[in-house]
Amino acid sequence: MYGMVNKAIQDLVTNNFGEDKWIAMKEKVGFEDDFFISMQSYPDQLTYDLVGAASEILEISAGDVLEAFGEYWILYTADEGYGQLLNLSGSDLKEFLGNLNMLHDRITNIMPDLEPPKFTVKEIGENKVELIYESDREGLASMVVGLLRGLGKRFNKNCAIEHKNLRSEFGKDTFIVSW
Repeated sequence: MYGMVNKAIQDLVTNNFGEDKWIAMKEKVGFEDDFFISMQSYPDQLTYDLVGAASEILEISAGDVLEAFGEYWILYTADEGYGQLLNLSGSDLKEFLGNLNMLHDRITNIMPDLEPPKFTVKEIGENKVELIYESDREGLASMVVGLLRGLGKRFNKNCAIEHKNLRSEFGKDTFIVSW
């Protein structure tokens, strides 16, 4: 994963729990640098280790860490210079969700080593969609819940998110999102 993800985890922990918690996490995972370089690729395992360390040190589940991170990520990326890219991806929640793959394609032009997830969105009612999340990375469904909550906030919608089907043997999770 790119350093931008790990930097966002660092900022989330530092801003909400304090610098001392971040230092403890950093020591726990053996990360010796003072900061992450946003456009540098880091091993996925480092990110998973940071989530595990956050869970242990903050005494919350890894799922709760990922969900909080997902929500934070939406605001963080807008503040880190990607706001215009987000704006181009949709003017409302339904349009944005439908353009997630296009957004990731654009980001891949900037970050060629990025391995983005794939999304399939199907409208199943007024203000209700089925979202299928497909990724080679395991264990990130809670982050998707947080991302969806963050997008709801971005578009001033109160989202209900149901994780309908857990990751199958095909690497897919299904969510029902209504607002």
